[in-house]
Amino acid sequence: MAEDIAPQQTAVTITLNGREISAEKGEMIIAAAERAGTYIPRFCYHPRMEPVGNCRMCLVEVEGPRGSTLMPSCFIGAADGMVVVTDSEKVKKAQDGVLEFLLANHPLDCPVCDKGGECPLQDQTLAHGPGETRFVEEKRHFAKPIPISDLVLLDRERCIQCSRCTRFADEVAGEALIDFAGRGDQVEVATFPGEPFSSYFSGNTVQICPVGALTATPYRFAARPWDLEQVESTCTGCAVGCRVAVQSSAGRITRLLGVDADAVNHGWMCDKGRFAFESVNGPDDGGVALALSDPSKRITDPMVRKGGVLVPTGWGEALDAAAAIIRDATATSPMGLGAIGGSQMTNEGAFAWNTLLKGVVGTDSVDAQLGDGLEATHVLGLPRATIDEAADACTLILLTGDLREELPVLFLRLRAGAVAKRSSIVDLSPRSNALGDLAAVRLPTRPGDSLLVTRCITGDAAAKTQLASHPEGRTFTDDDLERARTLIGDDGAGVVIIVGRSSLAEDASLIEAAARRLNAAYPKAKFLPALRRANVMGALDMGLAPGILPGRTMLGTPSEGLGALWPTLPDAKGLGTLAQLAAMAAGSQKATLVLGADLADVPDAGLVTAALDSTARIIAVTGHGGTLLERADVVLPAAVAHERPGTTTNIEGRVSRLGQKLSAPGQAWPDWMIATELAAELGSSSGVSTVADVTNQIAAVAPSYAGMTAEVLNAANASDGLVAPLSGAVPRELNRTDPTAIPGLGAADRIGLASYTGSVRPDRDTSPPSRVATTATIGTSDLEGFAEPTIPSADNYSLRLVATRRLYDLGAAVTASPALRGLADSAVAKVNPYDLDRIGVTTGDSVRLRSARTAAVVAVEADAEVVRGTVLMEFNLSTDGEPRVTVADLIDASAVVTDLRMESL
Repeated sequence: MAEDIAPQQTAVTITLNGREISAEKGEMIIAAAERAGTYIPRFCYHPRMEPVGNCRMCLVEVEGPRGSTLMPSCFIGAADGMVVVTDSEKVKKAQDGVLEFLLANHPLDCPVCDKGGECPLQDQTLAHGPGETRFVEEKRHFAKPIPISDLVLLDRERCIQCSRCTRFADEVAGEALIDFAGRGDQVEVATFPGEPFSSYFSGNTVQICPVGALTATPYRFAARPWDLEQVESTCTGCAVGCRVAVQSSAGRITRLLGVDADAVNHGWMCDKGRFAFESVNGPDDGGVALALSDPSKRITDPMVRKGGVLVPTGWGEALDAAAAIIRDATATSPMGLGAIGGSQMTNEGAFAWNTLLKGVVGTDSVDAQLGDGLEATHVLGLPRATIDEAADACTLILLTGDLREELPVLFLRLRAGAVAKRSSIVDLSPRSNALGDLAAVRLPTRPGDSLLVTRCITGDAAAKTQLASHPEGRTFTDDDLERARTLIGDDGAGVVIIVGRSSLAEDASLIEAAARRLNAAYPKAKFLPALRRANVMGALDMGLAPGILPGRTMLGTPSEGLGALWPTLPDAKGLGTLAQLAAMAAGSQKATLVLGADLADVPDAGLVTAALDSTARIIAVTGHGGTLLERADVVLPAAVAHERPGTTTNIEGRVSRLGQKLSAPGQAWPDWMIATELAAELGSSSGVSTVADVTNQIAAVAPSYAGMTAEVLNAANASDGLVAPLSGAVPRELNRTDPTAIPGLGAADRIGLASYTGSVRPDRDTSPPSRVATTATIGTSDLEGFAEPTIPSADNYSLRLVATRRLYDLGAAVTASPALRGLADSAVAKVNPYDLDRIGVTTGDSVRLRSARTAAVVAVEADAEVVRGTVLMEFNLSTDGEPRVTVADLIDASAVVTDLRMESL
C-alpha cells in the first residue's frame, strides 16, 4: 500500500521587524519584505535575474542556532519561523560600511552624471550612509566615456561592480558580450577585444545600472530627471506591446523606459523600441530644408498636388480634394477605391477608417498587412495563446522566422522558458537562430517544405517520400521526427505553436496550410501569431482585412450592433495588398488610401513600381515623409506614436492604453479624427467627438471587444492591458462580472451614422445600436475551405530564396532615428559553402542572382547554417554599389516560392 504523501508547503510565515508576514517558501527575503512594505536597500539585486549577493548592501540580521547573523537578504530564502531584522544597529553599521567603501573611489560628479537625481547610490547614501568618509586618498581616474557600442557609453570610474549589466547580457539576453576584466581596484566592465557590445538589448543595461556607469548615447546630457514629464504608454515598435514610460523635456521626447508588466515584457525593451523615439521628434531644424522623400521629415500640413507639385494647404481644401478623389473612384463601383496599411494606427483610428471604407463607401478592398503577413481568417480563427502561456509551454513549435529579429522581447520571454527547462523547442525555421539554438529538435525547412514537414510530424508517410525526392534530400532524420512527436504528445496539450512568415519569398498559404494541419492533429495546442507590425492585431480586430468585420466576425455575419451602426456593408470580399497593387497597375482600382504604410515593405518591388507608375490616384495619410509622397495627390498629416491617446492590441490580443506625451506638430491630427472628418465630407456623420467615444463604440459593436469601454481600460487594474475577449473578467474594483453591465456600453445609444448618399443599403437599419451583439466570432470552423497549395518541384540548378527580416532595416523607424541609422547593414546573399564551391566563389565575392523578375549583382557570404539548396537574404536592406537593389526586387509575390540561378562573375 502506497504511503500518503503530504502536500508540499508553499507558504511560510516569517517574523520581520517584530511582525509576522507571509512569504512563499524559498522566496528571497528581500522580495518578501518589499511585498510587506519594508524596503531593503540593494544594488546588485534585480527581481528578474538570479541573485548573486555581490554588493552586500542588503544585509539583514537573521536569527539562527548561534544567534543573530548578518546575511544578504537577496540570497537567503524564506523558511517557516524565520526571524529577520532589517533596522538594527548592527544592520545600519554594516550598510554604513558598505557605502563608505563604495564611495572610496566613486567620483562625486553627480552634477554632470546622467543618473544624478534618480541614482540609488545617491538615495541610499542619504538614507543609510555615513555622511563623511575616512578615506583621503586620490580617487581613480579613467579616460571617459568609452563607447562600448553605438548606443552605450561607459564611465568606468563610476562602476560599483554590481554585475547587473553583465548578468543581464548573459542570463537574460544570452549574449555574454560584456564581462568584468582586471583585478583588485582595476576591475572594470569590458567588451571582448575587437567585439563591441552589439546587442539588441543593450539599453536595458543602461536602465538597470544603479549608477551612471552605463549611459545611453541619445540621452547623455539631454535632460535632468526633475525636468522630465512622464506618461505610461505602450511601445509601438512591434506587435509585442511592451509597457513603457515615455519621458519628455522642453516639448521633445527624451527617452523611453521599460515598465515591468508581468504579463508582457518584464520591464525589458529592445533597442529599436527604446531609441526610435528620435523619429518622432524629427530633425532639429524642423525639416524645412529636407525633401518630402526624407523619412525623417515630419509632415505637419495637409498638402494637395497642384501643377504637379505638392502644395501646403488647409484641412478644408485637403479634405475636399480627398473626398473628390473617392467619389470619382467609386462612381461606378465601391471597389474602385482601396486602402493599404493601418497597422501603425490606434484601434480607434483603425475602426474609424474601416467605418469610412466599409461602412460608408462600401469597399472591402482594405488590408492592414502589406503582403507579408498571414490570411486574417487564420490569424483570428486559430485558438490563441497568451505570451505567458507560450513562455510556460511544455513544448514550443517555431513555425516562424527569427523572433530575435522580428519580435525581440517575445524572444526574451520564450528564451527564459527554454533556459529554465520549462519548455522544449521544436524548430522548423529555415536556418539556425538564437532561439532555435536552444531547440530540443531542429527540423530545418527549405522554402516550400514547411507543409511537408508538418505532414511528416502528423504521420503522413507520403510527405516523407516527397521530401526525400528533393535534390538535397531530407534535412533531418527519422529519430528527429520521432523526438518531435514525443514532445508534442497525442493531442497537443500544453503545446504552443508560434506561427508567422519564415520567408517573405514563400507564399503565406504554405504556412497557413501547415498551421491547419497542426491544429487538426493536435486540437489542444494553441497558437501565437508572430506578426511584427505594431498594431497589426488591432487593425485585423477592427476589420482592416478583406472579408473581415470588427470584432473578429466575417463579412456575411455582422454583429447586430454593427449592422445598425453602419449605413452600408460591402457586398463581396475585396482585395488584399498584392491584389490591390495589381489592380492599380491594371487600372481597375482608380484610387488608393495609403494609411501610414511604407510600400517598401511589400515583398515584390516590381509590383509596387508598376502600381505607382499607373494612373491610380493616391491619398497618403502619414506623419513622416517618404518616397510615396512623390506620387501622392493628397497628403493628410497624422499624429504618430506618443502624440495620440487611444488603445493598441498586441499579438496575444491584449488591449492596452497609449499615453499621449506630446501634441502633434503643426496641423497634424489623430487618425480617427481624419477619418471622421473625411466621412463627414462624404455626407456621413459618426457623432463621435472624443477618442473615448470611439473606444466605447468599438465596445458596443465589436463582439470580441464587448465590455472594453474607456472606463474599463482606464481602470487601475487594467494598467497592463486586458486580453480580448473579456469573457466576463473585468477589473476587480468595478465589482462587476457581467460585461453588459459595465458603464459605457450605453454610449452607443447616443451615436449613429447619418445616411451616406453614395451607396446606402436600403434594407439596412441605420438607427443606433442599443445593446452588444452576440454574433459568434471567427473560429477554427472558418478555416475550412482553404485548399492546400501545390508545391513546385525543386531542381539541381536553382537555389530557393529565403527572405528574412532584420531588426535594423531601412524602414522609417531606423532611418529617421540618428542613433539607429548607422546600424542597418548592407544586403548580402548568405549561401551554404557547399553551394558556393559548386560555382567557385567564396565570402566577399560578388555573384549574379537571376529570378523570374530580374537579375541583381550581390556580394555573397558563406554560412554553414544556411540549408543547402537555398540562398538567404535579409529584407529591406540594399546592396552596396550601383544600382542598389533589395531582395524585394528579386521576389515574384505571385509565385509559391522564388527560385534563383546563381552565377559567378
